[in-house]
Amino acid sequence: MRLAVWAVAATALVLVAGARQASAQGTFKIPYGFEAGGTKLRAGEYRVAQKDDSHITLRQEATGKEFQIPFTKRLPQPSPALEEPQLVFDMVGNFAPSYTEYVTDYLLAEVWFQGADGFLVHVTKGAHKTKTIKGQKAK
Repeated sequence: MRLAVWAVAATALVLVAGARQASAQGTFKIPYGFEAGGTKLRAGEYRVAQKDDSHITLRQEATGKEFQIPFTKRLPQPSPALEEPQLVFDMVGNFAPSYTEYVTDYLLAEVWFQGADGFLVHVTKGAHKTKTIKGQKAK
């Protein structure tokens, strides 16, 4: 009897954790090319979700291709809680690739889901600006 109670409790915990992970996602329309976890990605619509305890998944909706992006730490949920998911990009000026043209690189820095802790993906040292894109909670 006691073993059955423990089995039911363990199953419930797994289901609750899985439901929390499944709800931690959002859909974003990103209007510019960007870099995430060392991978260069094109502008477009992405579904972003927590994959596990160390990665975020970016799914390019047009192609279905998925990218696993590591995060370095969890960020505490802001107060008041966010009403929609958000991506925070660091905007960095760059003289590349020919050193004759000044371009802006967008680096994915933080991922936030509605009513949940955030994820730190990248820290930019030195001068930069930030840009936030609001998304929709994925259905």
